[in-house]
Amino acid sequence: MTPIDGLSDFAARVRRLIRASTRPVPPRAGTPPQTDCQALSKPSGACLPDAAFNSLALELFGLQFERNAPYRRLCQARNASPDNAADWSRIPAVPTAAFKELDLSCLPPEERTSVFHSSGTTCRQRSRHFHNSLSLALYQASLTPWFEANMLECGRGLDDWQLTILTPPPEQAPHSSLVYMFDTVRRRLGSPASAFVGRAAEDGAWSLDLEAARAALQSSVRSGRPLLLLGTAFMFVHLLDPLAEQGVRFQLPPLSRAMETGGYKGRSRALPANELPALITRGLGIPAARVIREYGMCELSSQAYAASGSRRSFRFPSWARVQVVSPETGREVEEGETGLLRVFDLANVYSVQAVQTEDLAVRRADGFELLGRAALAEPRGCSLMAR
Repeated sequence: MTPIDGLSDFAARVRRLIRASTRPVPPRAGTPPQTDCQALSKPSGACLPDAAFNSLALELFGLQFERNAPYRRLCQARNASPDNAADWSRIPAVPTAAFKELDLSCLPPEERTSVFHSSGTTCRQRSRHFHNSLSLALYQASLTPWFEANMLECGRGLDDWQLTILTPPPEQAPHSSLVYMFDTVRRRLGSPASAFVGRAAEDGAWSLDLEAARAALQSSVRSGRPLLLLGTAFMFVHLLDPLAEQGVRFQLPPLSRAMETGGYKGRSRALPANELPALITRGLGIPAARVIREYGMCELSSQAYAASGSRRSFRFPSWARVQVVSPETGREVEEGETGLLRVFDLANVYSVQAVQTEDLAVRRADGFELLGRAALAEPRGCSLMAR
């Protein structure tokens, strides 16, 4: 068995685990049966026991230590190895900045058929997450059920929705993990009414085709078909500010939902955490409770979601774990305390599973509350252009 065969075998097991973790959980005696949505929406870790996650994470650490040379050197500099990692929380995490300098991949260069970049035109260097067909298949397997659990109404399939995406299409942003994610959802939806209504300029900056976006909103209103509206925070501002200036408001069909991925950083006026959902409600008629926030990055293969509101907790799916750690000690903070977010993602088979972000978060029992970028961290990801 070649090294990549070993990783592929592990990736296949993770895909089976994801399928098993997202099946409905049988109810206890005397309780009403759960819907698929209720089962999927359990807090992170509910579907995958800690012991099982720990075993898989340590096994993956061994594979990545062996086959990812830059990561192995980083671990050795910290005197860490699979021989002395007591549990998953002791697996060394790679700072996102290292993805700019190092090829943190288990894939040989000739097998790296795709790459996601983290940031826009203001950065001299951009993070890189390399993929091949197998890693992209795992990325899709991870994103799809958790997206459906957090974005779709119980009892309704993807074909019940109209999808409008406030980003450029994939051919204009081929290295954006966010656009790849949205295109995966679009292809699964398979609806002719689905549309990308953003554009990318020659320098890579994104803008909105306002007329195309208005046409999509009008189409949803006329048909009565619920709309899924997906985009970065700054693209929502580019949509809603002109509508407000023109005195135009929409009342989208019941069950319509919006997903915003955060990030302004000079691309539009910045809004407090609670103001954007209120703006979406006023302009589009989508209740604030149906405005969902998403957290992800190009260095990860799984995403976290939260209902709107500054104190709503983000949750990753059960095949990922998070820590909020002190920037001074690197140790996990106590409940309610603030630190840097660290993510352990089993779907990151072909790179590194443990990623140290530069995002500040508050530790919450059911997830984490996102505060924003740490001081002095450079703008990155979809806060500038694409994730």
